[in-house]
Amino acid sequence: METEIWPNLIREARRTGAGVTIVNGRISDRALPRYLRFRWFFRAALAPVDSILAQTEAMRQRFLALGARPESVRVAGNLKYDFVARPPEPGSPVLSLIERARPEEVWIAASTTAPAEPGDVDEDDAVAAAFVELARRHPRLLLILAPRKPERFPEAAGKLAAAGVASLRRSTLGPADTLPLPGALLLDTIGELSGLFSVADVVFMGGTLARRGGHNILEPALFAKPVVAGPHMENFQAIADEFRAAGAYVEIGAPAELAPAVGRLLEDAAAARETGRRALGCAEARRGAGARALAEVRQLHSRSVPWYRPSMPWLAVGGLLAGLWKWGGRRRRERGLARQRKLEVPVVGVGNLTMGGTGKTPCVLLLAELLKKNGRKPGILTRGYARSSPQRRLALAPGAKVSAEHSGDEPQIFVRSGLAPVGVGGDRFEVGRLLCREFDVDMLLLDDGFQHARLARDLDIVLIDALEPFGRGGVFPLGRLREPLAALARAGVVLITRSGFSDLAAAIESETRRWNPEAPIFRADVQPLAWVDHSSGVEHPLNPRPFERAGVFCGLGNPLAFRRTLEHMGVEPLDWVEFEDHHSYRPRELRHLAHQFLAHGATALVTTEKDAVNLCESWPEMVAPMPIYWLKAAMRIDREDEFVREVLRRLG
Repeated sequence: METEIWPNLIREARRTGAGVTIVNGRISDRALPRYLRFRWFFRAALAPVDSILAQTEAMRQRFLALGARPESVRVAGNLKYDFVARPPEPGSPVLSLIERARPEEVWIAASTTAPAEPGDVDEDDAVAAAFVELARRHPRLLLILAPRKPERFPEAAGKLAAAGVASLRRSTLGPADTLPLPGALLLDTIGELSGLFSVADVVFMGGTLARRGGHNILEPALFAKPVVAGPHMENFQAIADEFRAAGAYVEIGAPAELAPAVGRLLEDAAAARETGRRALGCAEARRGAGARALAEVRQLHSRSVPWYRPSMPWLAVGGLLAGLWKWGGRRRRERGLARQRKLEVPVVGVGNLTMGGTGKTPCVLLLAELLKKNGRKPGILTRGYARSSPQRRLALAPGAKVSAEHSGDEPQIFVRSGLAPVGVGGDRFEVGRLLCREFDVDMLLLDDGFQHARLARDLDIVLIDALEPFGRGGVFPLGRLREPLAALARAGVVLITRSGFSDLAAAIESETRRWNPEAPIFRADVQPLAWVDHSSGVEHPLNPRPFERAGVFCGLGNPLAFRRTLEHMGVEPLDWVEFEDHHSYRPRELRHLAHQFLAHGATALVTTEKDAVNLCESWPEMVAPMPIYWLKAAMRIDREDEFVREVLRRLG
């Protein structure tokens, strides 16, 4: 806000990926010469700032003079114009006092200050003297004196007493107290002044006779009240200039002019109303800065993706290791491209840039289903991570009976779906040839193959998880990126998964466009379908659920996605246990889980299809008497028809 230019704050905010804007930007007359002497410092401090919303054109020029980027600075108005004028709440003790005292005129002296330096004006003295003079002609006059600083309250009370002014203190005001008039109420509380402007006939704005740079005259102006102010409005110069040009306030030059100026407004109701009307017009004409600031925040939010930034000591070590990782990745890719081979059928890759789950398996299944509906005969190629089998390559028919240990957990899900034949093995080219020979496929879906350069693809679909996009912004081990974000340029289609669980989808699109301005971007979500009893395979509706109280376990690349899915469904786990991705569950672990969940009052265990595949054969006796249910779910893509058309277009 305004001139809060803190280099460390700005730098650390930008390191997290946050957008940074300065709203209501201003640099005072007094500060400008000092700042200009350190222009080199402010240029560096302001460079990372995304935008600066200056109050006026003059303020915009000052930020530019300090070295702010011209494209980042624009005029958006003063937030103070957006003050909402609200009268005091009904039952206000001050309003009750006014009803009992029945003054004919109310004069508010607001935000009065002490002298800024020896020889300067003490505004409380000036107000007390002016009140004594005015009281001779206005015997029913009520003064509400509101010093700016709480530490001035006792001194202000003493000054009123010394001037012979009858007074009450707001802090000790009782429900039956009254005040002989002419008299003064010392407003020695915080937070009431802005509403009390509604009862004023005239307002004197303090900090303007003393050399304090002025205070905000917009609040009384928005109540259409005539304002008197001294010559020192340096901190609100643009507002003072506008009001002066419109005849919207009364400017005085010295304390001796205060009583005559207030007296004229008290005695000439028409002049007071006209001055207040002009003040209201000036204030309302400049509204909208708040809306513009909010729009800027929303715009920055739509472009800003939060990163994880490690501490400086680890940054140095991790940066070196990340450099080695990137070098190794480039070498592998170069070797893969040099040995790249192309199959006789089109290949569509489904992969990502990050370590961990982004929804590749559901995407492959959905893509196989959609392509079949469009008359294609897809096959699925997958590595078969962590499988144990003497056969280097497998070609499995849809629905084939094979153990998860033999095929791997994700291939097992593909096979069980019955959507397409599945090829499993590390050499995806040879597995693809095997699949083409044994099954009548006319295209292949390559699961998790974005970094597999040895097999040529006709299209790469890159998935970005909205819950944890871009691997925290760093290549491993600084983050979870497998390769730098520049690799997004290779994507033919980008799919933002789990977009309904995050408000970052627009920001992800914006960041993606930095690296790939052309690839179509789609959004996808998880659609729960049924609860499956793992013992019988029977599907149950989502509601009512087949269980009452559940303990949840999973071993996923992104367990947060499963947690959010359950939250969205209204499932509140009694306990939650996470394992590493692709975890194979041993009897001892399942026995321990069941014991732990039973102790928390669970009646069932809940997990994912992938985890259900990885259970050992003896799981029923390990978790008895509790059943295990897994959530059957599918991916659904916004603009699905357009997505399919784009894939088919790329296949030719």
